[in-house]
Amino acid sequence: MSETTLVESKGEDSERREIGNEAAWTLSSAKPGNGVEQLRDDNIETFWQSDGVSPHMINVQFYKKMRIKELKLCCDFKRDESYTPNKISIRAGTGFHDLREVQVVELDEPDGWVVIDLTTKASDGTGNVKILRAHVVQIAILSSHQNGRDTHVRQVKIYGPRQSSTKGFGTELSRFNTVEFLQFSCIR
Repeated sequence: MSETTLVESKGEDSERREIGNEAAWTLSSAKPGNGVEQLRDDNIETFWQSDGVSPHMINVQFYKKMRIKELKLCCDFKRDESYTPNKISIRAGTGFHDLREVQVVELDEPDGWVVIDLTTKASDGTGNVKILRAHVVQIAILSSHQNGRDTHVRQVKIYGPRQSSTKGFGTELSRFNTVEFLQFSCIR
């Protein structure tokens, strides 16, 4: 059995960065040898397997309020069958006491990465995008395919926006492209 490691191209990540390593991850339940380590090991051959009653939870706790742009879950219906998530609820808040449902996603026999966009259009009519800000994100697997009791999730990635290192200085210094200007574009 060969080991498959995830390789994501850096080109597609110019607008976002993976922030999962800045969080504490907990699970509602897990079979021995199929826990958080397997969920975050960048290997699609391993997976988290729940071991308890529904709903099954993946909790992501950040030490500070983070800007969250999208979630990616790796699921494989062909290999996992009735263990594959069918209905997922994404919840966010400042703590477990005030989680609110942000999005509900229904999956139809997923095969690979499922991308869940957590941005919303601003209501002011400008077309701007609002990015979710939260201390806690909870992924609740409400049901599995074929009425399965437990669930398998192969990988989870959580992304925040990539921010310019010069943003907030009153001018966007990144528009300078000569060496003379770029050498002063960041503070050491």
